[in-house]
Amino acid sequence: MSSKQRISAVAGARHKRDANARRKPRAVTVAGSVAMLATGAAVVAGLALHDPAAGDLVAQDTHQAVDASTTTSAATSAPHHVVRERTVSRDESRTSIAAAKDLVDDEANAATARETSTMMWTSDTLNLWTAARKAAANVGEVEEGKRVLFTGRTVNGRDEIVVAGHTRWVTHGYLTDEKPVPTGAAAGLSDAPCPDMSVENGLTAEAIHVYRSVCHAFPQITTYGGWDAHGEHSSGKAIDIMTSDKALGDQIAGFLQSHASELDLYDVIWWDRIWTPVRSAEGWRAYGDHGSATANHMDHVHVSTNG
Repeated sequence: MSSKQRISAVAGARHKRDANARRKPRAVTVAGSVAMLATGAAVVAGLALHDPAAGDLVAQDTHQAVDASTTTSAATSAPHHVVRERTVSRDESRTSIAAAKDLVDDEANAATARETSTMMWTSDTLNLWTAARKAAANVGEVEEGKRVLFTGRTVNGRDEIVVAGHTRWVTHGYLTDEKPVPTGAAAGLSDAPCPDMSVENGLTAEAIHVYRSVCHAFPQITTYGGWDAHGEHSSGKAIDIMTSDKALGDQIAGFLQSHASELDLYDVIWWDRIWTPVRSAEGWRAYGDHGSATANHMDHVHVSTNG
């Protein structure tokens, strides 16, 4: 090899090493950018946990930057993955933050509410919510006829009350100033006069007691049959409770069965079936076809007493 050839070979080798040497700073620069990007993503995720609104704005910009970087290097896939994980965590944190805020509001408002609230009664069984917003958590129920403190606040169709020392929200419109009169199975028996006193004409004392008990337990019933010249009605011991609503009729019949001994019942006939206390172990028995809906007691509950 001549001197010129050796010089040329050495120069070529030096040129090759210089090219490799220049690539190293580039690699360091890219890695440094990736590291900074990953750090930025972590900071953004931290902000999202403390301030969801601010986190939304910052994380959106970071997400766009990471997506752009994926076209230049596979190394950016790691921070890109971290940002997506934090997006899910941010959504979860919103629920946690909201629940924590409900708790803080509950503790902050309960003492004040006890001082400024008005005593009210629940007119139905109501769900209890931690806040007025629709996404609030359901934390149980408050029973019908329960006396509670109403704070006076109504938001988003919900009323704020105090239950067991906690502020809760219930559906608006079910709080009343007066204690509701129990109805249905919870009503019990009554001897108080009913609105239509004419039904009692010709009835025995026991039949009147049945009538008054039913009319107070089921105020939605407005039509009754009392004394007339046929069957058990001619004795004054029977009344007809007029309804074609199967579910309501079932409730009335069940109410009568549960108080059969106190009311001294002889029989109950409803929906083409008959029940008698003396054969109560047999339950409801077939009544048979008597030719019409009325004769088959499909439009009224028939009840009679022994005296």
